[in-house]
Amino acid sequence: MKIISCERRFAGLFAAVLATSSAQAADSPPETAVALEPVVVEGARDGALDLPTKQKVDGVFGDERALLDVPRSVTTIDAALIDRAAIVELRDLQRLVPNSYGANTFGASSLPTLRGQFGEIYQDGLRRQGGNNGLGLPLSFNAVEQINVVKGPPPVAFGSSQRVGGFVDLTPKRPDLDQSRASVNLQAGSWDRYRQSLDWSQPIESGRSAVRLSAENRTEGSYYDFVHYQSQSLFGAYRLKPDSDSQLDVGFEYFHVDFTDNAGFNRPTQQLIDDGLYLTGQGEQADGSTVPAAGAVVSPTGLTRISRRRVYTDPDDRNSAETVIGNLRYERSLSDGLRWTTRGLYQHLEREEVAQNSFVEIIDGADTVNLRSELGLDTALPLAGFDVAQTTTFGVEYRYHDILGFSQFTTEADNPVDLTGPIANRRIPLSAAQQARLVQLRPGLFVSPGAQYDIDGDGVGDFNTSDSTDSTTHQGGVFIQHAIRPDPRWELLLGARGDWFDVTASDGAPPPGVTAARDGINRWLKAGNAALLFKPQADITLFATANYSESTSNSLGGGFVLGGGNQIARENFATESRLYEVGVKWAPANGLWYADLSLFDQTRGLRNRDGSNSGIKTHGGETRLSFTPDRHWFLQLAGSWIDVSFDDSVAFQDSSNVLDAFDNSRPDLVAGTGVGSPSFAVFPASSNRVPGIPRVQASGLLNYETAFGLGASINALYTSEFPLDYQQTVKIREQINVNASVHWDVKAIATDFRFDVFNLTNEDNYSPVFEGGFFGSTLVFPEQPINVLFSIRHRFSL
Repeated sequence: MKIISCERRFAGLFAAVLATSSAQAADSPPETAVALEPVVVEGARDGALDLPTKQKVDGVFGDERALLDVPRSVTTIDAALIDRAAIVELRDLQRLVPNSYGANTFGASSLPTLRGQFGEIYQDGLRRQGGNNGLGLPLSFNAVEQINVVKGPPPVAFGSSQRVGGFVDLTPKRPDLDQSRASVNLQAGSWDRYRQSLDWSQPIESGRSAVRLSAENRTEGSYYDFVHYQSQSLFGAYRLKPDSDSQLDVGFEYFHVDFTDNAGFNRPTQQLIDDGLYLTGQGEQADGSTVPAAGAVVSPTGLTRISRRRVYTDPDDRNSAETVIGNLRYERSLSDGLRWTTRGLYQHLEREEVAQNSFVEIIDGADTVNLRSELGLDTALPLAGFDVAQTTTFGVEYRYHDILGFSQFTTEADNPVDLTGPIANRRIPLSAAQQARLVQLRPGLFVSPGAQYDIDGDGVGDFNTSDSTDSTTHQGGVFIQHAIRPDPRWELLLGARGDWFDVTASDGAPPPGVTAARDGINRWLKAGNAALLFKPQADITLFATANYSESTSNSLGGGFVLGGGNQIARENFATESRLYEVGVKWAPANGLWYADLSLFDQTRGLRNRDGSNSGIKTHGGETRLSFTPDRHWFLQLAGSWIDVSFDDSVAFQDSSNVLDAFDNSRPDLVAGTGVGSPSFAVFPASSNRVPGIPRVQASGLLNYETAFGLGASINALYTSEFPLDYQQTVKIREQINVNASVHWDVKAIATDFRFDVFNLTNEDNYSPVFEGGFFGSTLVFPEQPINVLFSIRHRFSL
């Protein structure tokens, strides 16, 4: 009922705004349209691609900075580039961002992968929540004006986080104080994919206040069996500029999504990857039961070509999420060289997934409140007869996070399932013995308790535990960022921060008759960064950066769980990250191109499924070139190389080898080991390569547009061969993905027609399903074949 009422509200909203826009357009005098025409043709065109140096990077190292002055590898993606590269989800960023290749995360990424590990999502510099290990809700870009992708741990201004591979900072849409504009975009594509969106900005009092509204509706079928996606997003923003010294921005976003987790193919043998040949036969437990369970063994019955549609899904799975986000930002110039900025974010998240393979993840409510205030001061320090320019930023931050969530993943078993058989093969009805080790949350729905209990007094815990938690976190931070510029060529950046965590966690689903376990912990976490920038000439920047940070381990919905002894593990606050990076950025004064190159070395932690941390070390490099010789052509090339390995740490995998799922009864088909799967393998400490990440990634985007609005673009992504599992028994070969589009912006009617073709060469590509290689011996994702999308965008003159 909630989805239906939301769709009705959207329908009414679309109709009202369209009617108003059309009436205003009809009443506009003809000379108004004629007067605007030269601006559209000769000036900055709506949707035109430009160099990244035209975009500012805000808040990463204090105040807003030009791209050349940010001492990190940064990729800025504005609204026009989001549109041209057809970016609709986080994983699409790999088309433009070097070292951003990652797993498909069950077909619905909610976190970015940067430099081989999950990164964070920020909105206007404040951290959002997005589920457990990225297995959460999809992300809508309906409210987004610009995407800034920054590599490495968050700097001191952003504070202690949970994921440190890098971060994506989303710049929300802002109203235009001076100009009214609106557009409607309608899309239809392969497999019954339909999208409708509206964007409208209107001054209330010209130059002083304005509002903006964006709405998006997606109703999509899928190439894959039993997969769907339905979402509604509504965003509103208000801007007030009461005087020349201050500005207030307020935003609100509602996002509801109903979607399917897609596990892809199980039993990822090399024959499956290379030839599409699938080993058949349902696994059996030791007692002869064919219900999938840990240790089940498959007696292979044949080798057959499997349709890439026939993935591991179930028509009776339920999966939905709802997010409400409120943003505010207040800026005021207090005097010459003194500025005050306050940012605020509120997020409420609910999520419910109940799968027929016994997986359960429920967020019964997660609330986040984040406030940060900064005071920026520009001064000049007399030194040796010179005035040394300085900028000091003082900041304080408070973050509150409260979550009640339940999960159950202890009885999943993927490899025993024969996907070519009936749907019943995939279902795991819990036995009475399994139910006894869980807690009934609702009739027929069992979850893990959030703690361990010894009911029968034998000294051994009687329950299966996962990530269920009822936790509250208070985080207070204080930081200082200082920039020294002895002359225009040199700048030294120094920053330090401390974060105080006060965390309590209890069992939100204790067994009947048992007092819920509870624990609390207090910890200080530290962070610091230093950077040196040198400009041998105005258009070239050389930089060197060092960053140290202490982070928390991530768990269900960003909360904390009770570990061994029903206590919050101290290891949850012991994830250290170190980054060393050097680079060069070059933007010639002629404004035709921009190029950068960076080399990095980073150590960090990877949270394992059992709650422990494994050390990860990476080193590599990345480069990017953007070139626009005139207003017709735009070219962007990006490339990266990375080596990701364990830092003398243990590794975990669902099963040690895909061959463990099979016995050796048919050596003509497969040389199985008969160990059974899943077997929850633990590999000893080593410096082995982390699976699932290609060493080389390269991408390119070429766009051409004529003076009369006819254009075309082509985008390509290349990844080198990489192992799917820890033992490197199965590999995903070199892959390329090519997307192309043609469009015609008919200015006489203010309408842009566009036709996109994805996977133009119809490659049979694959990707990992989960980060860190845990499911590398169990699952692999078959990417979509060639498909198309047709779009019509109409702009209204208001």
